[in-house]
Amino acid sequence: MKRTLIKKIVIMVCCAMFAAMCCAGTYVRADEVATVGGTAVGSSAAAMALVDGDTGELIYSKNCDARREPASTTKICTAITVIENQTILDIPMPIPDEAVGVEGSSLYLQKGEMMTVRDLLYGLMLQSGNDCATALAIIVGGSVEGFIQMMNETAQKASAKNTHFANPHGLHHKDHYTTARDLCAISYYAMQNELFREIVSTKRHTTPYYGHDFKRNFPNKNKILFNYEGGNGIKTGYTRHSGRCLVSSATRDGKTYICTVLNCGDMFEECMRLMDCAFARK
Repeated sequence: MKRTLIKKIVIMVCCAMFAAMCCAGTYVRADEVATVGGTAVGSSAAAMALVDGDTGELIYSKNCDARREPASTTKICTAITVIENQTILDIPMPIPDEAVGVEGSSLYLQKGEMMTVRDLLYGLMLQSGNDCATALAIIVGGSVEGFIQMMNETAQKASAKNTHFANPHGLHHKDHYTTARDLCAISYYAMQNELFREIVSTKRHTTPYYGHDFKRNFPNKNKILFNYEGGNGIKTGYTRHSGRCLVSSATRDGKTYICTVLNCGDMFEECMRLMDCAFARK
């Protein structure tokens, strides 16, 4: 009986040490190679980075400099590029023809429809509208190509060193890539902007539907806002090529962390686990 009791105690101690090591950033599964730069931490994501949202310091990382497709997390850069370059936000503008029928997630914008830039930004970030991304690119950049150049300049300003955007929405393109570290850098940069923070932390946005006698409602697809204490952003993403992607943010007791996971099946759960580890740091 004494042996059985000792065995149980040993098992309990080992389990406690294992859990502590995971959150302390010292555990890496044999099949997961963590990069140097932040503390090595096991993760189910193909690539991951977590930074201090107040300083931009890299805290945890795994393959954080590997080039990957970002899917709709691209729209983080799209949104902050629009905000920094467009002063007219609340005057309804006609939707460009090129934005009608864009594939993937959509607000189903119609030819001749009128919408403000502010509402297009909410449609972009809450509903992940690819048509919103195209409309904003043309309105702000004069053309999609012109706006892409602006996006890449924004990424450089945010200190993203291994990023190249080829479109404003994140649909698959061979020359469209970033890294977990760079997405954190772009997100850290964007979160310094009050309007950006307001948009990505909004759970639901309601706006007039021009030409209709009812309103549009944009519920946010980001479960971090609903399921995680202090959750306040930022953007989900998915394509067949990228896998599930998420950039998340949370603030507790005045402390903020930003976490990026790329190609991560349990992206919400994984971001919440990693941010829990960060908030538990002394």
